[in-house]
Amino acid sequence: MRRQLEDCEQLAQRRGWQVVDRYVDDDVSAYKGHKRAEYARLLDDLRAGALDGVVVWHLDRLHRQPKELEEFFEVCDAAGVRDLASVTGDTDLGSNDGRFTARILGAVARKESDDKSRRIRRKHLELAQAGQLSGGGSRPYGYEADRLTVRESEAVVVRECARRFLAGESIRSLCAELNARAVSTVSGGGWKTQTLRRLLHSARISGRREHHGEVLTDAAWPAIITPTDSAQIRARLDDPGRRTNKSARRYLLVRLLRCGECRSTLVSRPRGDGQRRYVCATGPNFGGCGHTVVAADPLEEFVVEAVLYRLDSPELAAGLAGGSEGPDAERFQSEVEQARAQLDELAETYGKRVISVSEWLAARRPIEQRLAAATKQLAKLSRSTVLDDYLGDAKGLRERWAGLDLTRQHAIVAAVLDHLVVGPARRGYNRFDPDRLRPVWRA
Repeated sequence: MRRQLEDCEQLAQRRGWQVVDRYVDDDVSAYKGHKRAEYARLLDDLRAGALDGVVVWHLDRLHRQPKELEEFFEVCDAAGVRDLASVTGDTDLGSNDGRFTARILGAVARKESDDKSRRIRRKHLELAQAGQLSGGGSRPYGYEADRLTVRESEAVVVRECARRFLAGESIRSLCAELNARAVSTVSGGGWKTQTLRRLLHSARISGRREHHGEVLTDAAWPAIITPTDSAQIRARLDDPGRRTNKSARRYLLVRLLRCGECRSTLVSRPRGDGQRRYVCATGPNFGGCGHTVVAADPLEEFVVEAVLYRLDSPELAAGLAGGSEGPDAERFQSEVEQARAQLDELAETYGKRVISVSEWLAARRPIEQRLAAATKQLAKLSRSTVLDDYLGDAKGLRERWAGLDLTRQHAIVAAVLDHLVVGPARRGYNRFDPDRLRPVWRA
């Protein structure tokens, strides 16, 4: 950069021009369209009449976008600036012929940049398909600086977060605990939700190579967690129906209660004095009948006791046999991968004009439906993971219950209870009435 400045100053000296300012956007690409503060300042000074000439080292240092070159000419014309020169060529940008040559050189530079970008993209794809590393960047969490060797002290944290997320804990609560324990990120700072989410969503930690969000193949580095666990985590994080608001952290049974009269989902709504309640809401944005109300505290205590009792039942143990690592998880994961491969193959076929648009649309729809169904089932399989540590041990869970995060408590209840129907209250009966309740258990 210093050499280029010297060349420009020497050209200005040969032409008898006085250098009044220098505009340098170091390491900012003109091709990628990034905002260039110094270039913007140059245009402002031209518009203000502070300059009557411009010297550039080479045209592609000034512009690689033809539209930017035309804008530059317009600004110079409006300001009456005709003295424009380039160090690396005899092109006089102040003449019509010189501008014509500049436009040709600009188009050539743009093509060269496009070709280079295409070669780089193709090279990255080839490396990804081979499961190899590409690019630079900071060290990935869980791996050494070579990006291939597992750093076990961090791998332990990754496995713990993956297991606890599958067990129902929220990304936010995990970040809070990591920060409380002074577990730092790669940069040495604290954990943020987007940082941990990106880590858990990455296929890298399962020893697989990802490219633009798509898992392509096994990677050259070892896995920290299993591909099945990774697939379930990704499915849950990508689930559009996944709720991330705070209601589940204030009310244990959010989305699990149904009105006995209209079957609408009860919502959390405290009384004016602060007493927590679940109600069948009516009015805008609600479709309930407005007739069912139940106090939250005794209801939640009753449901927790029922869930703990259910955890010791042989029916639940039989229904959850096999766990998250069973054949169902492998089958749904395989279906997801097959559907994505089919979509890629279909897009390639359409790109080669082997099929028409209508044929492409007709073939794509059932594949997308299979993909959505398999992804949904894969996300649901994590329910058994939630109960891995507690099935058949209601006593141990009861002892630990108060110390669990409320999102973890909610996940355990939802893994056992599909929903609870709350019937109408008995007239004149002002105490908690368990006879109003009809639980619908999961298999």
